Amino acid sequence: MSGTTARGHDGRRSARARHYLPFATGGLQSLLQYRSVFLTTGITAAAGAAVTVFLWRAVYAGAPPGGGPGGFTTEGITTYLLMAQVLQILHANRVDDEVAADVYRGDVAVMLVRPVSYPVVRFFSCLPVVAANAVLVGLPVLGLFALVVPLTVPRPGDVLLFLAATALSVLLAFLVNLLTGMLGFVTTNTWGVRMVKQSVVAFFAGQLVPLDLMPAPLAALASALPFRGMVDGPLTLLLGRYDGAAGAADVLARQTGWVAGLTLLSAVLWRASLSRLEVLGG
Repeated sequence: MSGTTARGHDGRRSARARHYLPFATGGLQSLLQYRSVFLTTGITAAAGAAVTVFLWRAVYAGAPPGGGPGGFTTEGITTYLLMAQVLQILHANRVDDEVAADVYRGDVAVMLVRPVSYPVVRFFSCLPVVAANAVLVGLPVLGLFALVVPLTVPRPGDVLLFLAATALSVLLAFLVNLLTGMLGFVTTNTWGVRMVKQSVVAFFAGQLVPLDLMPAPLAALASALPFRGMVDGPLTLLLGRYDGAAGAADVLARQTGWVAGLTLLSAVLWRASLSRLEVLGG
């Protein structure tokens, strides 16, 4: 009897998952209609990475072999900043733009009559964006710079830890952008909020300046925020800048904790947003 019940639950989960697959394939079809966007994104990302990488390489040009400020070597700081740019590309999932647009146009009300969860729909829709950005933009940018500047070669175990942390960082980026887009229920225009969010995340995630180079109070604040898990955390694992297995577990545990916390916060705010829609007659 218990086996039958388990199979029934599995069947219902599979059926619910099938409800969301069209949104993922629809997102992929939409991307293929605007392939020139990837070229523009790639050029912009490569230009931004070039400015950041060569600026910091100049700063570390006279660094001793054992490492300069923050314990980084020239190759280490180059790898950190380049991979930070690649992670930023993965995090550009457009969820905040699309959620805000759906709220502004009123399209979100249409989704409420469907047997699906709108936040989950947005998650499945962004998956093709993340995958396409990784393959068509992130890897070419990384390959280009690997031919131009020397990079640190990570250990195989650190690569595996980095991949796990990167998956969690993509979830964090989705949740941060989802929460930002939900502010459209409160304010009619979220453009300014999204610009502020982008700057705050870039700084406190360690995308612009590694946390190890920040003043101690600022680094402590950045470490306490969820944004560190989007860039600095994964790169700490990739470059082996952690204290044994406990240090690696701490990075992953912090990311997992923030994913759980932001998921709960998103659920609470979504319910509050639905109540607001009902009051307004949406």
